[in-house]
Amino acid sequence: MRTYRQLFGVPEFTPLFVSVSLLGVGSTVSGIALASLVYSATHSPLFAALSMFGGSFAQALGAVALLSAADRLPPRAAETVLAAITGAGAAVLALPGLPLRAAFAVLFGLGLAGSVGGGVRYGLLAEILPKEAYVLGRSALNMVAGVTQIAGFAVGGVLVAALSPRGALLVAAALALSAAAVALGGLSSRPARSAGRPSVRETWRVNRLIWSSAPRRYVYLALWVPNGLIVGCESVFVPYAPGHAGLLLAAAASGMLAGDVAVGRFVPPRWRPRLATPLLLLLAAPYLLFALRPGPPLAVSAIVLASAGYAASLVLMERLVELTPDDIQGQSLGLHTSGMLTLQGVGAALAGAVAQHTSAATAMAVMAAASVAVTLALTPGLRTRAPATAVPVP
Repeated sequence: MRTYRQLFGVPEFTPLFVSVSLLGVGSTVSGIALASLVYSATHSPLFAALSMFGGSFAQALGAVALLSAADRLPPRAAETVLAAITGAGAAVLALPGLPLRAAFAVLFGLGLAGSVGGGVRYGLLAEILPKEAYVLGRSALNMVAGVTQIAGFAVGGVLVAALSPRGALLVAAALALSAAAVALGGLSSRPARSAGRPSVRETWRVNRLIWSSAPRRYVYLALWVPNGLIVGCESVFVPYAPGHAGLLLAAAASGMLAGDVAVGRFVPPRWRPRLATPLLLLLAAPYLLFALRPGPPLAVSAIVLASAGYAASLVLMERLVELTPDDIQGQSLGLHTSGMLTLQGVGAALAGAVAQHTSAATAMAVMAAASVAVTLALTPGLRTRAPATAVPVP
């Protein structure tokens, strides 16, 4: 399977794609609407930022407490219920007079549900598609994530202006409930990938077994750390170029989409294992140029080139699937998603701290240099190969 046309010929891929797209737009609309609502009530930039991105930090708790559910629940039912929970949460956030503490509690709960959702979704993708098509499938889902985020911010801004933040939250709720309906109607009923009941203890047990493999550890670190450090670079675009931050963010999204298409669609499978380190270095090296404080044209060119390096994630996720037994694919991929989001938050915090004491340009150069150093340190471990082994059931 080499083309997107063939990919959408797989019966269950289309409903999964549509469901993920609806959820993506809904989540983005919900984020900008809630941030607008919170800022108008508190006039606090911190609370507004936390209302938009704070749910990502709940992913860390979900990774250590809930991820066993990703493989121990029937995928269609789990995907449907999680999308419905997202819709219900957005509807609750739209309630007039909802206290700020209650709103953040709902946001935290949605973040916990999201930590399971990534594992369910990407584990199901590994079941729907043959293994040789997994990279192409993730490429398509990565692209729609970028496109729906851009579209969601645009639509969300219009909805907030036209309907009010609460009206936009209700639209987000409807989009999430539509995603639940698509998943229920379009996906086949499958048994859970692994026997047993989900629990904190089981999540810890499988996480320890996943982490006990040195080749998997190197793959996770390569997926999380270089990526998180470069997201830190992006987090200071606004202080670097207040009048051109939107252009720089659009350049990053464009480069990421181009890299995903190139690697997912056109790079032969036999070449992909060799590309992890070069792509990770590409992700970071152009940002070293920011030590010279380039103007917008050169900055845009450097960011587009660098962001194509995000396609390293496709190569590394393919490797992770190869190294992971089928019965824990969901938890393994969910651990990747939760760790990635957590490290992106850490990278943004680090870049912000460096920029606070130096400058945004210096922060980007420092984060890029750190990303290059981490990539070079991880490269020997990424060359080690080990087969996936079954995880014993207690």
